[in-house]
Amino acid sequence: MYTVIGRANSRATRVLWMLEELGQSYEHVPAAPRSEGVTSFNPAGKVPVLIEDGTPITDSTAIIQYLADKHGALTYPAGTLDRARQDSLTQFLLDEFDSALWMAARHSFVLPEALRQSAIKNSLIWEFTNSQKTLVHRMGEGPFVMGKQMTVPDILLTHCGIWARVAKFPIHEARLTEYLERMTARPALAKVLAMMG
Repeated sequence: MYTVIGRANSRATRVLWMLEELGQSYEHVPAAPRSEGVTSFNPAGKVPVLIEDGTPITDSTAIIQYLADKHGALTYPAGTLDRARQDSLTQFLLDEFDSALWMAARHSFVLPEALRQSAIKNSLIWEFTNSQKTLVHRMGEGPFVMGKQMTVPDILLTHCGIWARVAKFPIHEARLTEYLERMTARPALAKVLAMMG
C-alpha cells in the first residue's frame, strides 16, 4: 500500500487524485509542509511525499508519472511519439501555469513578509492569461487535454485550474473553462476535494 504525506489542499491533490483514478489503496497523512512528519522524508519540507516499500518519492509530477507508468494507465508508453507530446505538455504546464501560481503563493504567504513583492502578482496574471491562449491551441479534440485519453497533464492542468480560482487568477478561455468544469466533475477528484472540507 502507498502512503501519501501532505494536506489535500496542496500539490498532494495530484497524487491522491491519481491514486483514486487508478483504484489503488493508500494511507493519507495530512501533514503540513515543513512539519516533522514531512522533513524526516524530504529535507526541503515540501509536500507531497509518496512512500512505497519504505522509499520516499518527492515532487508531485515525478510521483504521478511514476504511478501512471507503474500501473500502465493515464499515460502513453515511454519511447513513443505520443509520450514525447505528453511530456512536452507536462513541461509546458509546469513552466507556464504551475510556476506562475507558485510564485504568486510565495509572494503572498510563503516567503518571510519582508521579502514579499505583492506587485509581482499583476505580471504573473498577465503571463498566466497569455499561457491560456497558447494552451487552447495545443489541446486535442476530445474530452481530455490530449484528446480521447486522460493522461498526467490532465491532472496537472485541472489542479492548476483549481489553484488559479483560489488565487484569483482569471480563466479567460472558454474552452479551458468548459474543460475544467468537465474535469472537476470526475468522481475520483470529487472524493479528494471532499478531504479539504
